[in-house]
This record gives sequence, structure tokens and C-alpha cells, in this order.
Amino acid sequence: MKQSILITGASGFIGSFLVEEALRQGFDTWAGIRKSSSKKFLGDKRIHFIELDFGDTEVLGRQLRTHHNENGPWDVVIHCAGATKCKKDEDFEKHNYWATRNLTVELRRQGMRPKQFVYISSLSIFGPIRDKATHPKTDKWIYDPILETDTPKPNTAYGRSKVKTENYLKSLQDYPYLIFRPTGVYGPRERDYFLMAKSIKKHTDFAVGFTKQEITFVYVKDLVQAIFLGIEKGVVQREYFVSDGDVYDSRTFSDLLQKELGVHFVLHFRSPLWLLKVICGVSGWFARMMGKVSTLNPDKYQIMKQRNWQCDIEPLKRELGYEPKYNLERGVAEAIKWYKENKWL
Repeated sequence: MKQSILITGASGFIGSFLVEEALRQGFDTWAGIRKSSSKKFLGDKRIHFIELDFGDTEVLGRQLRTHHNENGPWDVVIHCAGATKCKKDEDFEKHNYWATRNLTVELRRQGMRPKQFVYISSLSIFGPIRDKATHPKTDKWIYDPILETDTPKPNTAYGRSKVKTENYLKSLQDYPYLIFRPTGVYGPRERDYFLMAKSIKKHTDFAVGFTKQEITFVYVKDLVQAIFLGIEKGVVQREYFVSDGDVYDSRTFSDLLQKELGVHFVLHFRSPLWLLKVICGVSGWFARMMGKVSTLNPDKYQIMKQRNWQCDIEPLKRELGYEPKYNLERGVAEAIKWYKENKWL
């Protein structure tokens, strides 16, 4: 008998790739969406859809109860729904912490506790805890990777909402949570890194800070690989960092975009951190006044300010057999190809 799986946030960037992999692996696949969600990347006829209202426990309970009565519980739940951008800081807690809490409470109330509850968290929960570098005799900056034994110290509203959610899941007695903390996720359908590609196509690149910055990435298909390895092995009550295992300087990504786009020259601008802070503060204030979400905001300043995004993925490799298939060069090439083929560029 097929295992059943619910993937929340299924219409989003990562969620849609999770749905595709679940289908490929033969799961009876349910895509959790909102009424307003686009199904653009959910065209496979094998997908079952369920609308879920995480903000209203009465409605959510009724939705889950109806599903349980007609189809039974899910074996696995991947909770990918959440917010990375919000008009107000308190909205992060609403969409990340409270949405997750409401879902777990109603799953238990309806007798639908899954064998695994997979939560997509973020490396951002740790903040800049290892931003202090050393100066050896070679005069090179050396940063240490963030370790799973480190204590999270988030410095963004997004990070605080994510770590609060993690702590809640861990507080539940014998709950079968499995947490993944990816670094920057990129690939086809993604819109934030895509803005960099648009900027490079216009011959401009913007960077911040004059201290060395070391960045990590993970291609969306490698993140999906890690998640399904965890499901395959039935791992619970564990957390993992996810990256491609390499470390890049702040220019590598833009240089690869330039190469794949065939752009002959790019003007590279580097802003001091104090100017970025002013820009993000003003932009965020105007966006709040207009009731909109701004790409540049105080949270974004903290993210761009951070110098060290290294993380230790050895436990993921050792325990789950994870081996990333995409380094940044291969991933950027595939992403740009998709953007071109789908007329985004």
C-alpha cells in the first residue's frame, strides 16, 4: 500500500519540487494549499489537493477531520508553508510559529499524528554567531562553520519565528519531528536570487561591506534529496543543516550568473554597511506605510550584513548518506536555462 504524504506550501518554490519528488517516489501525494494559491507548478493529475487554513483552528480542524474521514491520516507531513517576507515583524510569528503550532495541535486532536513531521527551518536561526574571523600568518580570513551544538541567536524577525517553532516542536513529548535548516536555496522558480540575475543582465551588481564574506548555497533539488533521505530512513527528533558542502566568496554567484547570461561586462558596486542600513530602514518604513512588503528592509540588512554563512553538513552526510549533486556552477547553469526557457529572462 502506498504511503501518503502531505506537503504544505506546495504551490511555492521548494514545495512544488517536494511534490514532484513525492510523486516520483510513489507516494500518495497531497498538496496543501490556500484558496488563493496558484497551481502553475502543480499540473500533474496524480496530485490531490487540500485547502488548509492555518490561521483558524476551527476551520483547520474541520478540514483535517473531513480528510481523515474520507482518506485516513497521512504517514508523513512535510510542513513547508511559511513566510519569508512580511509587512510587520509580528506577522512572521503568525505565519511561521502559530501556523505550525495550530497544524500540530489539530493533527493530534483529529487522531492524525504522522509517523514523521518534517519541518523546513532555516540556517538564519543562528544569526551571526561565528562572524569573528582569525588572521593567521597567511593574512587570510578564516571563519569557523556553524555547528549543530551552537546555540541559536537569531537577529531577524524571520529567524526568531523559526527558532521559536523549532523549540515548540522539540517541547512536544515523543513528537516525531525532523528539522532541516537549509542555507540559501536557489534554482528554477525561485524569485529572490532571480532578482540578481535580472540585475546582472542589466550590467549591474550590488554587494555590501568590505570585510570578507563567505556564503553557502544549496540547489533546490539537493535540499529535496536530503529531506527524502530523512523520510526514507525514518529519522525523527533530529535537526540537520543543508548546503552543497562548498563555501563561496561574495562575487562567485554574480560571476557565474554573468557567465551563463553571456553578459560581457558588469559594473560592480559595493556599499558600506552604514549606507545599506539607512536604505533598508527607509525602504522598510515606506513599505509599511503603503501596506506593502519591501525586498530591502531591516531584516534584509541583517542578512546581507552577516559575513559567515558556513555550516557543518557532516552529520547529514554521515547519518543520511547525503551527497550533493549540484555545486554552484552546475546549479546556476540549470537555473538560468530554466529562466530563459520559461521567459523569465
